[in-house]
Amino acid sequence: MSNLRRSSEPNIFSRQLTMSFERTPNSATPQISQPVVIVLGGGGHTTEILHLVDLIGPIYNYHYLLAVEDNHSEGKICHPGPVHRVPRPRYRPGKSTHLFIDPWLCFNCLMASIPLLWRIRPTALLTVGPSIGIVAGLAARILGVRVIFIETGSRMTTLSGTGKLMRFLANDFFVQSEQLLNKVPRAHYAGRLW
Repeated sequence: MSNLRRSSEPNIFSRQLTMSFERTPNSATPQISQPVVIVLGGGGHTTEILHLVDLIGPIYNYHYLLAVEDNHSEGKICHPGPVHRVPRPRYRPGKSTHLFIDPWLCFNCLMASIPLLWRIRPTALLTVGPSIGIVAGLAARILGVRVIFIETGSRMTTLSGTGKLMRFLANDFFVQSEQLLNKVPRAHYAGRLW
């Protein structure tokens, strides 16, 4: 286990994440005017990412991206910022994959995400693991936006389905378990968010 004290880990996590923003081209120092897109999912993913936003603080211009059908995440936002909605990329989240419907839904989500990110022109896109983060991450990479992925804290020994895809897509890949460093050699570990 890490020799970091538990209480200091979230501060280290947010500092390392902020350094990822600073490595973004055209961003020598963090300024409140720099837009950062925060991808919200359902339930635990939203709680985790918004906890991280609280740790980072109000030094960025946050934009929140969520699915049209998500009726819960918007109400949990503490740091103000515009809320943008795109079509859900999966037929039934958390259920089995629909081979004929899901690709079409992913394409619709991608086609909605690209012009949205083009208008926002964010410094980075930050996601913790909902499926919408994969499609938004692809749109961000197409536009040259830095993608930062944090594997959910519930994953201690294996990557999530989103994590397995995002390890190839994300510019920066953070894990919250040192055991996962072997699964993703270029991953960063900075402690746990909780």
